[in-house]
Amino acid sequence: MFQKKPFFKKFNRPFTKPFVKQNKERINEQIRVSEIRVIDETGTNLGVLSTEKALQMAKDRGLDLVEVAENIQPPICKIIDYGKYKYIQEKKEKKQQSSQKKSEIKGVRIGLATSAHDLAIRIRQIDKFFKEGHKVRVEMKLRGREKAHFDLAKTKLELFINTIPRAKKEDIIKRSPQGLSINICQGKAEDQLQKDSK
Repeated sequence: MFQKKPFFKKFNRPFTKPFVKQNKERINEQIRVSEIRVIDETGTNLGVLSTEKALQMAKDRGLDLVEVAENIQPPICKIIDYGKYKYIQEKKEKKQQSSQKKSEIKGVRIGLATSAHDLAIRIRQIDKFFKEGHKVRVEMKLRGREKAHFDLAKTKLELFINTIPRAKKEDIIKRSPQGLSINICQGKAEDQLQKDSK
């Protein structure tokens, strides 16, 4: 009797090993060179030793031999606790990544007739952006006849910037078809003292 073949062909997938993250540094028996420059756990340079001797020294102290600079001759190795060393390195990398976090330019708009209450809300908003590590573009929108009062608008924008705690101007106030704008960032405490003394 005719047997109908399945429409989809079944494939047997080969077994693949799960991905295992490799150590960046060679440790203990992974170090293949015959001679290395050794630094002990106190930071003392012990000079150039045979790898075998350095490995034995590390074992006698209950520590690991870790290659920290492989691109020079002879490579530099440290006698340290590898677990502790790894933890410190990962902590440094995380700190670097967080410090390299990309800052954005946030926008805040005010008008020539914006009330004092609304300006106070904008200042709190800018302060929040500063704490998050962002820069801020303050825009003053001018409508209709307001565009004829450029000097008044510029003065009001200057006064508003001066009321923002620790605000530092990144450039001068620029004029645009819509009004005025300026970029500000969080300054240091000394900048605030200079601002207050004016």
